[in-house]
Amino acid sequence: MKYRSRTEIISMILDSATAGATKTKIMYKAYLSYTQLKEYLSFLEGNEMIMYEQGTQLYRVTDKGRKFINVYSEIGDMMSLKPEGNIPKLVI
Repeated sequence: MKYRSRTEIISMILDSATAGATKTKIMYKAYLSYTQLKEYLSFLEGNEMIMYEQGTQLYRVTDKGRKFINVYSEIGDMMSLKPEGNIPKLVI
């Protein structure tokens, strides 16, 4: 698997938890180890992007998490508008 940024991993976690998901489901969909998953879930809960429901034992995306998904998607769309062959080189 190619290198993934933290932002990409967070996006995958939030996408997998949009309709509610268990730790196991998130772990498999985001291709994470259990240790990595715990760290990311702790980070996302601390930043109020995901919440844990005690009764159902599911993680769900909050409004702030949905906003992140939308912005991340928009940035991805903007980046894919340029054909790869037309990337200008920086002259210093």
